[in-house]
Amino acid sequence: MTQHVKLGLKENWKQFTLLVIVNAFVGGMIGMERAIFPQFAASEFHVSSKTAILSFIIAFGTSKAIANYFTGRLANRFGRRNLLLVGWLIAIPIPFLLIYAPSWNWVIFANVLLGWSQGLTWSSTVVMKIDLVGQKDRGLAMGLNEFAGYFAVGIVTFLTGYIAGVYGITPYPFYLGIAISISGFLLTVFWVKDTRHFVEKESVTDHSIALENVFVETTLKDKTLSSVTQAGLVNNLNDGMIWGLLPMVLLSLDYSAQNSGIIAAVYPTVWGIGQLFTGKMSDIYSKKSMLFWGMLLQGLAILVIPFSTNFYVLVLISTLLGLGTALVYPTFLSTIAQVTAPRQRAEVIGVFRLWRDFGYAFGALISGVTADLFGIEAAIFLIGGLTIISSFIIQFRMPELRHEMDEQNE
Repeated sequence: MTQHVKLGLKENWKQFTLLVIVNAFVGGMIGMERAIFPQFAASEFHVSSKTAILSFIIAFGTSKAIANYFTGRLANRFGRRNLLLVGWLIAIPIPFLLIYAPSWNWVIFANVLLGWSQGLTWSSTVVMKIDLVGQKDRGLAMGLNEFAGYFAVGIVTFLTGYIAGVYGITPYPFYLGIAISISGFLLTVFWVKDTRHFVEKESVTDHSIALENVFVETTLKDKTLSSVTQAGLVNNLNDGMIWGLLPMVLLSLDYSAQNSGIIAAVYPTVWGIGQLFTGKMSDIYSKKSMLFWGMLLQGLAILVIPFSTNFYVLVLISTLLGLGTALVYPTFLSTIAQVTAPRQRAEVIGVFRLWRDFGYAFGALISGVTADLFGIEAAIFLIGGLTIISSFIIQFRMPELRHEMDEQNE
């Protein structure tokens, strides 16, 4: 079977394009919540504590992190496509739970399911795209994957904010989730094919040294993998804070649901579009430099938020935050793909994504508790400072990688 398999983006463009579309539907499921959830919690369930409101992000991040890990561990055994299908099946009930939830605990449960679904679906599409393209275009592949996912997050964030402003917080914004989850499931059932044979093909010519303990090396010991992993955790730690606290900041400034939706949507939209360019850049330029400057730009943008009230200034901050995140997000994955053996790739990505998405939970918990005790501004300053520290860990711990093109030409 493997002798008929050809690696490359051009050689597998049909299946690759389908997976890009599928991942757009995956991202849309997150966008359903990003602009409206604090208002949803307050108006529908009278939840006012910032920590309690952010509990839905803690539930989401924790369950997604665990699902990422098991997706990585099980991908070779059960197949990427099968795990993708399971993820979509879990997604379908979520908008119905949000529409008919009788209490806040039901909302928390819906976000546990959302985390499991996102872990299974997004991790599967990431690994499948890396499987298809081989070494040459990994950064471009990750840029296209993350572009599709986060551009969809931005578009659906805007749409739900607009719908909520016109028709109310519930149920109409969640109808988008019903359409997205069913569409993603049907696309996977009828057209997506598994990619395990591509891994077997690449393994024949790969000379990467296998890791003795994937979890320990990725988390702590390997300087490249552990540096990338801590930055991934901090990236989503600040994203968890932005997801939960930015709508509260905008609400305190008396912004309408539509304008709040625009400001909240700019960040993931720029993040998504930017990755069309930064993904390919990570194939050409220094991955270490892109990670350093991306994390630093995020941290600086976050620190300016408490000093800003003007709509256009907040849009600019959201844009800069999106640019910083676009620099690092595809670069995380292309870096990992470069330094790991093909047969261990899914598991290493699973460990990375375990810690990265625990960042959502840590960010929501830390920022929620800090905001309740010391105010929202203190929480924003804390998260911004941690993001800047993360950039310097990249700068001083992570070694400069050899360019993949040089490795192939030897």
